[in-house]
Amino acid sequence: MGVECNSEFEAWRTVKMRNRISVIVLAAGKGSRMHSEKKKQFIELDHKPVLYYCLERFEKSRIDEVILVTAEEDKEFCRKQIVEKYGIKKVTAYVNGGKERFESVKNGLEKVTGDVCMIHDGARPFPPREAIDMLCAMSEKNSAVILGVPVKDTIKVVDDNGRILQTPKRSSLMAAQTPQMFKTSLLRDAYAKMERSGCKDVTDDAMIVERFTNTAVSVIMGSYTNLKITTPEDLQIAENQCKTNCL
Repeated sequence: MGVECNSEFEAWRTVKMRNRISVIVLAAGKGSRMHSEKKKQFIELDHKPVLYYCLERFEKSRIDEVILVTAEEDKEFCRKQIVEKYGIKKVTAYVNGGKERFESVKNGLEKVTGDVCMIHDGARPFPPREAIDMLCAMSEKNSAVILGVPVKDTIKVVDDNGRILQTPKRSSLMAAQTPQMFKTSLLRDAYAKMERSGCKDVTDDAMIVERFTNTAVSVIMGSYTNLKITTPEDLQIAENQCKTNCL
């Protein structure tokens, strides 16, 4: 299972950090499942866009630079109404998103200058501050680490007809979250190999590293409050989190 941030953080925070750390924030999605005229990353929580909240957390962290991946038509809005309006100084580049998530990451990687690169979903507004700090510290000794939480429900593997094929042991399952942290050279190598293979059925960056390199990916404990806003129900949960100031 994942490493508990609370139990391990004090040990990691004493590590002398030398790596330059970049984060690619993915904010190019259309969010069709939100059934909203406004893209989910720009919907407001407590009068501020969803995207603002994760940018603000990286701004106040050890992160050195933020590469913001967004649609061409949204660049000016991001620059004027989020980055400049709220004094976000660490955004160093605005990059066009691709048709698929992995294409957006690939485009962002071209602008990364750090030894270490994190990938984060812009529609995930509340990455835990302590987890970000721990990922930064762990980057000195680890090549690939992601956030995750134990699944709460029993998971079923089914076939195309909806028949159950397998019920995996729940204690061995983790729901992956972002940020996900990798050595930049490792991630670029994995993406290059994936591109040569023609493979496109990937859902996160850890999967690409798992499939196309020999590097083991570790998981540390994330948080159930680190939700990704995908549906109107998720938005309601996020609004409640803002109201209760639990983060």
